Amino acid sequence: MIEFNGVIKSYAPNKTTVVHALNGIDLSIKEGEVVVLRGASGSGKSSILSLIAALSKPTSGEVIVDTKKISKLSDNFASIYRRDNIGFIFQKYNLIPNLSVRDNILLPLVPLNLNAKEAQAKLQSVMEMFEIGHKADTIVKNLSGGEQQRVAIARANVNNPKIILADEPTANLDEKLSLGFIEILKELKSLKKTIVIATHDPLFFGLDFVDREIEIHNGSIVR
Repeated sequence: MIEFNGVIKSYAPNKTTVVHALNGIDLSIKEGEVVVLRGASGSGKSSILSLIAALSKPTSGEVIVDTKKISKLSDNFASIYRRDNIGFIFQKYNLIPNLSVRDNILLPLVPLNLNAKEAQAKLQSVMEMFEIGHKADTIVKNLSGGEQQRVAIARANVNNPKIILADEPTANLDEKLSLGFIEILKELKSLKKTIVIATHDPLFFGLDFVDREIEIHNGSIVR
């Protein structure tokens, strides 16, 4: 489902420095797999997620999702691809703090021009699934960290994406909330989602529902 073929990703933060985030990555992830990308901060994990989501393009090499070369997509078509295929759970949630839970979750539906009944049905489904419906009218900045993450997860799933990407999803959570998030991932796997998690949190290592752990070090896969 997801293929990286010789992917190199480099950045030039200034005229004299080039940072090599990924060094010729070859990677294959099957549909319905749960894959954990392990590695320290700066190892290249987030760069892999960004490329899968078509938020950035490789310096060289190809990224293919469902036989489509997403690394070649224009910005407009990349946006459509993300809308239809990707649910992204960010480390810092990326919620709009002065909007309600309901409005934050509905945001990804705006480009679809759904009628009110269809949008409400999708909203209700994910709010019930992730147990945040009782907070629908609460302004996001007034929620706890765990509640904000549930909103972020609901928003990531409101379009029923094929692929869930999670970037250091437990970085701002205590152990109890982190374990709760892991239970949510189990439920998403049961729904046949393809899930890729970038983390250095040891709670994710050795989980029985994770299909593979891939170690990333200095932009390369080491095992």
